[in-house]
Amino acid sequence: MVQQIVLPIKDSNILKMVQDTLLDSFRSGRRNYTIFQVGKATLLRVSDVMKLKKSDVFNPDGTVKQTAFIHDQKTGCHFIFNWHSFF
Repeated sequence: MVQQIVLPIKDSNILKMVQDTLLDSFRSGRRNYTIFQVGKATLLRVSDVMKLKKSDVFNPDGTVKQTAFIHDQKTGCHFIFNWHSFF
């Protein structure tokens, strides 16, 4: 297996291009953009963001929950997120 080196996006122009591409260039653009933004804000891996349900983030009345319990798929660690610090 070939090991890939993954580096963070540091250039704000490239970040903007990635966001615009995700939003505008795919049929599921809004979904892809949202997954990217949630991952960027929470530092969760895409696989962990994809496991989130609406009920993990929002109360039945539509307000943002105070916290959410997240299980990191790769490391097996458990996290409690304070959603109000992200939204």
